[in-house]
Amino acid sequence: MSHPKPSIRSAAAADLPVIANLIRELARYERLEDQVLLEERALRRHLFGKRPYAEVLLSSEREATTGFALFFHTFSTFLAKPSLYLEDLFVRPEHRGKGHGRALMVKLAQLALRRGCGRFEWAVLDWNAPSIAFYRSIGAVPMDDWTVFRLTGSRLEALARDRW
Repeated sequence: MSHPKPSIRSAAAADLPVIANLIRELARYERLEDQVLLEERALRRHLFGKRPYAEVLLSSEREATTGFALFFHTFSTFLAKPSLYLEDLFVRPEHRGKGHGRALMVKLAQLALRRGCGRFEWAVLDWNAPSIAFYRSIGAVPMDDWTVFRLTGSRLEALARDRW
């Protein structure tokens, strides 16, 4: 069965409610709903304010939003080039297997090359076998020698006060 080709576009401020809903749907899928502290006002400021910290691509089919990719730039000191970091990729379950995830990843790879990035990276939950298989199918390789560390909340505040 042939599916319509997904349409990919950059999100605009008017898309904020859709983006917020997609983030909540992603959290539900990842079993992390309890960690969503999303405030739309903050999301608007950080995505579409004076100094955007991230960008969003939206995929759609026949005017219906099917998924999103939220990404930003990091920097590789070893390459002396920017990197594109994919924070979140999500396609609504009813649209999976129709090329929406692949279309988002292709667009991100094109942006990375156009912007002179030396890398395109992301993380995936260890249990998420369908996503891992998808990423491998597009040529991505896991970085098994690396462990992600994180500071949040009171631990971040304690370090900032040099009280750790």
